[in-house]
Amino acid sequence: MTAQPNTVFLVDDDDAVRDSVSLLMRSAGLRTREFDSASAFLDGYDRDQPGCLLLDVRMPGMSGLELQKELNKRNHTLPIVFISAHGDIPMAVEAVRRGAVDFIQKPFDDEELLSTVKHALAASEQRFAEETERLEICRRTASLTAREREVMSQVVKGKANKVIASDLGVSQRTVEIHRARVMEKMQASSLAQLVRMVLISEASI
Repeated sequence: MTAQPNTVFLVDDDDAVRDSVSLLMRSAGLRTREFDSASAFLDGYDRDQPGCLLLDVRMPGMSGLELQKELNKRNHTLPIVFISAHGDIPMAVEAVRRGAVDFIQKPFDDEELLSTVKHALAASEQRFAEETERLEICRRTASLTAREREVMSQVVKGKANKVIASDLGVSQRTVEIHRARVMEKMQASSLAQLVRMVLISEASI
């Protein structure tokens, strides 16, 4: 994944709200992109762009909650902050249950909104970093030969080279060579680091 700047994606059909919120975000040094509908956002959003989504609940066509459902269906992990003048408790509960960071009523307090957005952006940065690391580990794992993967699977179980050699029917020296190549290709400086990489790789399957 190519590193891109964090962006606040604002989806609201009200021109005045988009203008005022985007101005507030920019005054705090935050990059914004505005959309007047959920469908426009879906057409223009690249999942490799980190950031957070400021989303109105009630809009013509696809509603904010429907957009959230669609993003969940597509396995998008963009943190969502709902803003609405018409929200109620059941609606807020449903939004948060589906993964929303917060649900803020209009008219909102500027400092509260900025604080919530910054929290969502921090969560986005963490998720993006984790996804970048996962993809890199998968790439390294894919570079291993079949035998190197066999050796790695035994190594992370804590087995000694002599035991691995016996299990695989090869010489201990062969195991040592494969083990060294595994550590090099995986860019692991320790057994603990290799184990962590394998766990991350297996969790993505």
